[in-house]
Amino acid sequence: MLINGLTIRPGEQVLTRLVISRLPSGTVIDVPVHVYRSEKPGPTVLLMAGMHGDEVNGIETIRRLVRRDLLHPLRGTIIAIPILNIYGFLNFSREVPDGKDVNRSFPGHPRGSLASRVAHRFMREIMPLVDCGIDFHTGGAARSNFPQVRCQLGSPDSDDLAQAFGAPFTLHSALRPGSLREAAFKQGKSIIVYEAGESLRLDETGIDMAIAGTFRVLHHLGMVPEASPPTQPTIVCLRHTWLRAKFAGLFRSHVQNGQYLEKGQTYGSVADPYGEQAVRLESPVAGYIIGLNHMPVVNQGDALLHVGLVDEAEAARLARNPPFNEKPGDPEESEEIEIE
Repeated sequence: MLINGLTIRPGEQVLTRLVISRLPSGTVIDVPVHVYRSEKPGPTVLLMAGMHGDEVNGIETIRRLVRRDLLHPLRGTIIAIPILNIYGFLNFSREVPDGKDVNRSFPGHPRGSLASRVAHRFMREIMPLVDCGIDFHTGGAARSNFPQVRCQLGSPDSDDLAQAFGAPFTLHSALRPGSLREAAFKQGKSIIVYEAGESLRLDETGIDMAIAGTFRVLHHLGMVPEASPPTQPTIVCLRHTWLRAKFAGLFRSHVQNGQYLEKGQTYGSVADPYGEQAVRLESPVAGYIIGLNHMPVVNQGDALLHVGLVDEAEAARLARNPPFNEKPGDPEESEEIEIE
């Protein structure tokens, strides 16, 4: 195996650094890449985080796996990249300094924008070696994602990886132009995305689920001897939708991430900051809350809730036996509220 000009032989464990560019100060920006090779042949699995520099849960997940020395495959190879977007990490930012999103810049270009160059270096050095992988992400812009796997369902490899991971929710997510998943798909490789928590905040539950799910995928591929089973079956959402603010103001949520939301149920309110009016928000759909906005100040069109939809029969069954019983009590509300 050749990475970054370095030959890595079976049975070796190596840390190499991909030089991406330099800061205006002249400081070299490089991306550390951990490679763990077994002496036995097998698949090459990518574990990558920090595509968006402010999404720290995935970074912490891979850091713990590396620090605890847990990535020693029985066969095949594991490539672990804790942070791809070093620029964003240093600046507490989703993007690179030119304002572009690395995950909309694949396959990249050696003479393109900074984001495009990061993507191109990854595609040249890492992607040719990879068979499948997990890309760790986090909700952005004060939105918290309940632990979930996103992939293109209907593809046998993606289906198998998602089922093996065993996240609380599995979402069918179409390929987005310029994304890592799309670039991998065009090369016949499957990358699933794990989402948990919100940017610049560590979510211990989401991190624990990430580590457990990663081990289940590695066990499924015959790369580790054992893995703990998921605590409950994953809920598959073939469709999902955002509920958005129709009015600007102060948003108060009356629900929690992961809970089942009935059609017509009040999920929050939006009030003007001067105490003159408040509007009750009722859900037009039934489904599971898989993403929740924690920003209290919202503008028209801002995303408030991400709802995973299931078919009617499944919804009825899940309503009778909800796997995540996290419904809070009725919020205190003394003011008069209009119904949206």
